[in-house]
Amino acid sequence: MDLSELERDNTGRCRLNSPVPSVCRKEPCVLGVDEAGRGPVLGPMVYAICYCPLSRLADLEALKVADSKTLSESERHRLFAKMEEDGDFVGWALDMLSPNLISTSMLGRVKYNLNSLSHDTATGLMQYALDQGVKVAQVFVDTVGPPETYQERLQQCFPGVDVTVKAKADALYPVVARDQAVKNWKFVEKLQDLDTDYGSGYPNDPKTKAWLREHVDPVFGFPQFVRFSWRTAQSILEKEAEDVTWEDSQTGDQEGLRRIKSYFSEGPRPRLPHRYFQERGLESATIL
Repeated sequence: MDLSELERDNTGRCRLNSPVPSVCRKEPCVLGVDEAGRGPVLGPMVYAICYCPLSRLADLEALKVADSKTLSESERHRLFAKMEEDGDFVGWALDMLSPNLISTSMLGRVKYNLNSLSHDTATGLMQYALDQGVKVAQVFVDTVGPPETYQERLQQCFPGVDVTVKAKADALYPVVARDQAVKNWKFVEKLQDLDTDYGSGYPNDPKTKAWLREHVDPVFGFPQFVRFSWRTAQSILEKEAEDVTWEDSQTGDQEGLRRIKSYFSEGPRPRLPHRYFQERGLESATIL
């Protein structure tokens, strides 16, 4: 899997995909959606789709690639290479969401929680397959949150597709992509004596916690490899980093700002824009 695009910029979202097999534009296809890396405090989260004609589903199942958690990293890469050889009937696409994108979304002024980010990413990949001409007839999705609610939402988005949402083991494509991304992660920060033995990356792993404590800067915090919105990372910041006090740059009456008593004076009260427009810096257009 070529991750050169991610290596050029791993601060946002990266989409990778295979060519669409011609048979997938002619025959009804089954498509699966799954993720890897939802829980770790380190590294990206990856969502992926894999699809093939219903008539070739038995050939895909014969590879025994469904339960990636039971496979070693080398076995996953071997099976992935085998599936790449079957590119005449198997297609895939994935979105890789960087730790920086995840944390800034969750901690932004307008909150975008992990479930919403996951739902929208999965929906976007399904729509991508349809836009590429894949004749999607059936979809199987690993659940995020209550499966009934998630399935109803997806069925409304794709009324012509038979959607099934349920909990299942991790699929191969997102796990292999995350394996490779974490292993070859390009740190944008200039770190000295960087230790790349992070452990599993999960918050309860002692080796991961030790790596976080070792690589927290008292002023600038963590490298962008870390999901700083995770509670584990926040706890280490509170203990190891310097406190920051935000103060107003000016005191007293500031030019251009009204005194509070002006809001109670005679005459029409000033009408402030709705919070939606204030948070996005939007102003009314005066010239069209």
